[in-house]
Amino acid sequence: MKLLIRWIISALALFAAAYFVPGIRVEGTYAWTVYVLMAVILGLVNALVRPILRLLSCPFIILTLGLFLLLINGVSFLIAARVAEALGIGFYVDGFIAAFLGALVVSVVTFVLNLFVKDKAEKANLTK
Repeated sequence: MKLLIRWIISALALFAAAYFVPGIRVEGTYAWTVYVLMAVILGLVNALVRPILRLLSCPFIILTLGLFLLLINGVSFLIAARVAEALGIGFYVDGFIAAFLGALVVSVVTFVLNLFVKDKAEKANLTK
């Protein structure tokens, strides 16, 4: 159940990124399937590729006091978009700036939605 909720939150965050960032577009007759599939791809990229990028760029992360992580998020988002494009899913990002802004939107929306989900889960545990 928890995985399904996180998956839905990721899809909603990707919808927000496509809505607010001009360089991100979704094509297809069933747009929600695109968002759901892209959420899976982004999750896999974040689980497999992102740790390698963080390890390789550790000196830059330390030097910039963690701000380099924002660039890694943008690169991860761009990689996920390129994988989706190669698979013909219909999620397109027009360059690094759009990917960087899209990753920021996804991060903020995911953070905010996770706050609501955690609050409800904690309240449910308190009432038991």
